[in-house]
Amino acid sequence: MKKAKLILEDGSLFKGEIFGAEKESSGEIVFNTSMTGYQEILTDPSYKGEMVCMTYPLIGNYGINADDFESAKAHVNGFIVKEFAEEPESWRLKKKFDQYLKENGITAISGIDTRALTKILRSQGTMTGIITTENLSRQKLIKQAQAVPGLSGRDLVALVSSKEVKTYGLGNKYRVVLLDCGAKTNIKNSLVKRNCEVIIVPASTSAQEIINFEADGLMLSNGPGDPAALDYLINTIAELLGKIPIFGICLGHQLLGLACGAETYKLKFGHHGANHPVKDLVTNRVYITSQNHGYAIKADSLTDLDLELTHLNVNDQTVEGFKHQKYPAFSVQYHPEAAPGPEDSHYLFDQFIAMF
Repeated sequence: MKKAKLILEDGSLFKGEIFGAEKESSGEIVFNTSMTGYQEILTDPSYKGEMVCMTYPLIGNYGINADDFESAKAHVNGFIVKEFAEEPESWRLKKKFDQYLKENGITAISGIDTRALTKILRSQGTMTGIITTENLSRQKLIKQAQAVPGLSGRDLVALVSSKEVKTYGLGNKYRVVLLDCGAKTNIKNSLVKRNCEVIIVPASTSAQEIINFEADGLMLSNGPGDPAALDYLINTIAELLGKIPIFGICLGHQLLGLACGAETYKLKFGHHGANHPVKDLVTNRVYITSQNHGYAIKADSLTDLDLELTHLNVNDQTVEGFKHQKYPAFSVQYHPEAAPGPEDSHYLFDQFIAMF
């Protein structure tokens, strides 16, 4: 395997070997603490613009199967692992991890001390970086890493959202419009399983167009990047508030908050993994959740708004959920559809349907 380097904007340098697509790649580097679920992570549109470091040391050991895709293609800018399994084994195996990365043009690097990289990101905060095989000086590599654009201020949703309207579960009892900001497949699946006809619409769809579907509810999906850069989505949601029941997940949660007058900010290193504890303030029950976000709602910005804080992150006390006190609308920062992750929070889909 060809030698490669991973360099961060602060000058941190890691040497390893390239696999997947043999090309230079760059992006904002985040770490994910999930032990499994790399296929879902690779195909989650929320990772657009990011290179993902997996903290679990062995990745790819069950290969790629036909069932665990969260979208039609891989979206990560790059993948960083300590070791990948060249000879995977699984009864569901369809192709090897390395083969899938090559076919999707995803650059990956192995042989990296991923725990050391994670400690740097936890200490210094999320940084941009590059994976390269070029034999350049360290100073030139640092300049290249520093020139990589971050996520703040960019509209990445436009790059991953559906371009056309699609309908699933035609004829089911309920009708839900899914505003696609980079929606994971399992959000749609979770609704269809609950007897919903799901109409997936592009993120650019207007409020009036959504109203014209005469749906029972509106789902605001997950997606990549900075919610504050998405004025067109914020305005659409604000116009729909009170006219249709709304449920927001992840980016959808942040967008609903902004539409209600709250504020967002960028987290130091984000929450990415399948083991994040969240406390339900209504029941005092703690759920283990799947998360993937780099931004959050400012807790103090909820003051004097018609919003009730419903969920808090146990680790850092960040906002994990709220509901509107006047209108049928609520949201959570984490992923009740999981994939990968625990199934503790599936009940939230039932809670949404109960609002119809």
